[in-house]
Amino acid sequence: MVMHQLLGEYLGTTLLILLGNGVVANVNLKHTYAHGSGWIVITFGWAMAVFVGVFVASKASGGHLNPAFTIALAAIGKFSWQLVPGYIAAQISGAMTGSLLVWLTFYQHYALPNESASIKATFCTEPAIRKYGWNLITEVIGAFVLVFAVFKMSDPAQSLGTLDALPVALVVLAIGLSLGGVTGYAINPARDLGPRIMHSLLPIPGKGSSDWRYSWVPVIGPVIGGLLAGIVFQLIA
Repeated sequence: MVMHQLLGEYLGTTLLILLGNGVVANVNLKHTYAHGSGWIVITFGWAMAVFVGVFVASKASGGHLNPAFTIALAAIGKFSWQLVPGYIAAQISGAMTGSLLVWLTFYQHYALPNESASIKATFCTEPAIRKYGWNLITEVIGAFVLVFAVFKMSDPAQSLGTLDALPVALVVLAIGLSLGGVTGYAINPARDLGPRIMHSLLPIPGKGSSDWRYSWVPVIGPVIGGLLAGIVFQLIA
């Protein structure tokens, strides 16, 4: 049973990153049909990636796909702490696999001369203005919105049955359109950390630095935001 849950988290996160970072690669890398199509395409692509990932994983594992959500759920007593390490490992492993698949899909395009920032954007996030404290606050706010909204949607009275993944995707779309331009809206530690590891490992010409100095922000910020969301949810539930 546990392995079934972990496999669900792994596959769901793999699809999340394959489609999410896939749309970024489609927009950023040279000589794709979507090259230069912009932020709106990226935000809609990520929202649909969330829909697919959560839809695929929901029956097996609950479709967390995000350590911030898993930790927050455990913190309010709605998920076993014993399962948290396994879920997080499955999520990060899935994120790494998804990034590997993006690289394989766009292999010929990565081989072309691309700006290092454009390459890195297809893996992990970077702030538009680098101020670590403010970047952290932005990630806390974005993750709070995501986790709190999902907690409210988890009420059985609000269920859409097999379409429960759709409102989650719409929340991610709203966050991307409204708040995402500040830090690239990681709002998910696995979404940023797994691909950042792959960026550092894969042999991509001209890829530049993996920017590990910034890597703690999209990990710590979403966890704090998720925990705050859990506290507020309990206060008003």
